[in-house]
Amino acid sequence: MIVAIDGPAGCGKSTIAKLLAKRLGFYFLNTGSFYRAVTYAHLQKGLDPKDKESVLESAKQINISVNNGNICIDGKDVEDKLHGPDVDLNASYVSSDPRVREIITSRVREVAANMDIVTEGRDTTTVIFPNAEYKFYFDASPEIRAERRIKQHPEGQTYEEVLRDIILRDENDKNKEVGALKISKDAIYIDTSYLTIDQVCEKVVSVMGKDLT
Repeated sequence: MIVAIDGPAGCGKSTIAKLLAKRLGFYFLNTGSFYRAVTYAHLQKGLDPKDKESVLESAKQINISVNNGNICIDGKDVEDKLHGPDVDLNASYVSSDPRVREIITSRVREVAANMDIVTEGRDTTTVIFPNAEYKFYFDASPEIRAERRIKQHPEGQTYEEVLRDIILRDENDKNKEVGALKISKDAIYIDTSYLTIDQVCEKVVSVMGKDLT
């Protein structure tokens, strides 16, 4: 069974997806981490992430697997390497090439085959798993998402700076030529703005209902 979740940055989808996977006894799969893995491997070779042809070769050659929810390259767990500043800065270049996205989409589907998973990303319900048994779109107002980000990283940017960045990212994500953030027509919409993590999980579980018995 596949439970797929999409939504804008900061809406809580990663946190909730992980908790939901644990509660259901499913595997957790973050589709965006696959692009980060390609970015990390490419940078480790000293190559330019803006060079689309060399990025494409890296995507073709990389051996990505998942172990206990963590991304591995050539069998080595690299999960803790995927959120450094260099990867953060360059992952968008890697994920912008339709050819790379096609390769990664195929790889994600291979990894997920014959597994019960909760997966989240930006185009998880619309492109990667359009036939998922359950599809959800989580949302929250930009202001709420900015407040959450500040609570997570109080030593970082100001509220105004975080809010500005979130609004800008929303605009960029919704207008990407490939992999744009969209609400799938058959996804269940959940506004997480004033819900706790547990309350959102309860909503998802209640929707799944009889399939969990």
